[in-house]
Parts: sequence; structure tokens; C-alpha cells
Amino acid sequence: MDLALLCLFLPLVMVAKGQYGDYRYQYHDYGDDGWVNLNRQGFSFQCPHGQVVVAVRSIFSKKEGSDRQWNYACLPTPQSLGEPTECWWEEINRAGMEWYQTCSSNGLVAGFQSRYFESVLDREWQFYCCRYSKRCPYSCWLTTEYPGHYGEEIDMISYNYEYYMRGATTTFSAVDRDRQWKFIMCRMTDYDCEFENV
Repeated sequence: MDLALLCLFLPLVMVAKGQYGDYRYQYHDYGDDGWVNLNRQGFSFQCPHGQVVVAVRSIFSKKEGSDRQWNYACLPTPQSLGEPTECWWEEINRAGMEWYQTCSSNGLVAGFQSRYFESVLDREWQFYCCRYSKRCPYSCWLTTEYPGHYGEEIDMISYNYEYYMRGATTTFSAVDRDRQWKFIMCRMTDYDCEFENV
């Protein structure tokens, strides 16, 4: 009986491995410290074409302007989603304010852009989004808060490859001069749908 199950499931495992490949991720290495930015510096990060953000890493420094250094990891989307049909930068989310944003046109997050403002000791943010044909999100949920407490390290990893980052909501502490993030994670349909923005 066990041999029969093995013979049944082994081909399925091999097809899945062939379709998705080896999905271990690595953060992008940007120099000695592995960050996309220095404290108090702006940055623009985009995943390679056909990839989306699957992990976010950050450390906070009170003495360096109450700012964070950031790094991201990307993975290719599965073949079932196809290639991105268009990509764009979303509207700017202003520094010093709480905000909630998802990629418009049912897009997925494929990058981040940020600029630091000394007067507020905070950053403004933009998402780089990519749309995959006319696929629609469903079964969306918010992650827990990252960091758990202001000033702590962020290490958010999407372990479930069926869920994709569509946006985030953040709160800003005027006392701690830091943000807590909740990332919006969604599944995507395997078929085209007619809804423009879900």
C-alpha cells in the first residue's frame, strides 16, 4: 500500500518541483551590510521582471535619525500567473501619517521606493506594482505587526507561496519615530476575471 501511494504522489511532486523550481530566496546583497539604503537616504528597489517581493528585512537606528535600513527578497511568480502585463509606481504615501494601500488594478508588490524627511524623522513610501493578465485577488488577510514593538528588527517572510503581497497598512508613532507594518497578503485566481480593482 505504501509503495502504491509513493508511486502515485512522486510524479506530482516532480511536476510541482519542475514548475516552481528551487524557491529558496536570498535577500539582495547591496554591499558589506546587505541593505538597499543607508540611514537618512532615499532608495528605489525593484524585483527583476516576473518576480514579486516575498520577504522584507529592516533594522532601526534611533541615533541615525530614527530611521531604518531595508532589504527585500524576490521570487519568480509561478507559470500559472504568466508574465506581468504592466507595471507602475503607485501614489506616494506621505511621511508622518498612517496609511493603507493596495496595488491598484489587482497588482502585486514588486518593489518599494522611499525618501527620508529630516523634519518629520520618517519616510514617504511608494509601491512598485505589477499586474498579471486579468487575475483577481481573493482570500486576503493582514500579517501580524512588523515589528512587534517600535524600534525592533523586521524580518517578514511569506512562507506560503500561494499568497502574494498586495500592499500594506502602517501606523506611525510620533514618540518613537518608527512605523509598524501589516502586509496585505492575497491569493490570485487561476483564471481571468472582469473586476478592475478588488
